[in-house]
Amino acid sequence: MSDTLDLGALQSLLERVRGLKIACVGDLMLDRYVYGEVSRISPEAPIPVLRTSRTVAMPGGVGNVARNIAALGGVARLGAVIGDDAAGAELTALIAAEPHIEDVVARPAGASTIVKTRFVSGGQQLLRLDDEAAPTAIHDSDAFTDASVYLLSDYAKGVVSDALLASALNAAKKSGAPVVVDPKGRDFDRYGAVDVIKPNASELAGATGLPVGTDPEVETALAALLAATTAKAIIVTRAGKGMSLARRGEPVKHFPGRAREVFDVSGAGDTGLAAIGLALGAGASLEMAVEFAILASGVVVGKAGTAVITPAELIEAELSQHATAAVSKVTPIDELAVEVEGWRRQGLKVGFTNGCFDILHRGHVAYLAQARSWCDRLVVALNTDASVRRLKGEGRPVNDLDSRAVVIGGLASVDRVTSFNDPTPIALIERLRPDVLIKGSDYTREGVVGGDLVESWGGEVKLADFKDGYSTTRTIEKMTGSAQ
Repeated sequence: MSDTLDLGALQSLLERVRGLKIACVGDLMLDRYVYGEVSRISPEAPIPVLRTSRTVAMPGGVGNVARNIAALGGVARLGAVIGDDAAGAELTALIAAEPHIEDVVARPAGASTIVKTRFVSGGQQLLRLDDEAAPTAIHDSDAFTDASVYLLSDYAKGVVSDALLASALNAAKKSGAPVVVDPKGRDFDRYGAVDVIKPNASELAGATGLPVGTDPEVETALAALLAATTAKAIIVTRAGKGMSLARRGEPVKHFPGRAREVFDVSGAGDTGLAAIGLALGAGASLEMAVEFAILASGVVVGKAGTAVITPAELIEAELSQHATAAVSKVTPIDELAVEVEGWRRQGLKVGFTNGCFDILHRGHVAYLAQARSWCDRLVVALNTDASVRRLKGEGRPVNDLDSRAVVIGGLASVDRVTSFNDPTPIALIERLRPDVLIKGSDYTREGVVGGDLVESWGGEVKLADFKDGYSTTRTIEKMTGSAQ
């Protein structure tokens, strides 16, 4: 079953990443932001005049990956190349100010430090000035020593050479550390048998020559890229559409985006790479790593400049997401049918259960948790208010349909909530064609409505345990003082 990054899983993951040593090797640069105000056009040419107010500098490229590792509680071993120049001295001082970044940066004679200067006004970048010389390669890095994961950040500036890749793969073979590459260019096969390649959608399109606008197009492009490389898996970042994960011999899995607002996308890919590396180092699955990266990237794009995120910010974002997620799970049947078909195309097992779920109690929670353990996605169909009255009598439901749907949707075990007004959910079952039909153990297999239908297309019927002493009727009796 696929992993889900709920609040509890997030807190556990953040505990496990603390103190992990992650090798961050690649192209290092100085990111400089010049902020100011534009109030007029130059009389010399039709260009804005920027009146500067402040300048901020920070490590960029693989340096930003390292900063995010450190901010999230890990220890970054930073391997790169910079020059013995003013910009290099500034970078060295910035790195030294980060207590959880270990500096193993090479400073060979004749090398120059890359500087990217962005001019910003009113939250908008007006111009980027790149100052870079001929690339300088290295053949190995001390950063790989004692690291749990190797992250290679390739900005095509020369550090991630074929020789360095060979050294990384050789070291990984000895240590067992996974290797994750953020690539550049069109030839992804040069990265060899790494564990993960993480292109963005534009890079995926460039490497394959295929469109990547829709999920099916992305799936086709990912299949082509897997065929053209020896990488074990590919994670493509798709901006607001989230990320997609492809592994050999498995269907592609799509994960929706979670950005609340986008202020600045600078460095978002670095944050995603750092999150994936930390999650894998902590023993998380690729699915969990992707969800962690989506959460982290969604937070960082709401910040200005090449920014980092902290555990507290991730927990706050997850709490906010949890509050809105319950409402977003409530889905009309036509929309749900399309979504279920998409899940099925990804090879996910879809479960279905139904009921009134009027006053949520411990028995309901345990029942739904067990139901979710039998599938990858769980759909809960609620009786409408009129349907509940027909079944339970006047005075029921205690909570109306909207309230019941939001409460049920707030459970991590539930993926989608819909409703039905018919005496039975048979029409919904026919429409959604679930792989697993779940009812309580107070039913017999023969008494489960739709059981024969589900089994006819290869599905199965499961009877979940009910906890004794818990029922909505009993709860109401206690509240009204009529319990015996």
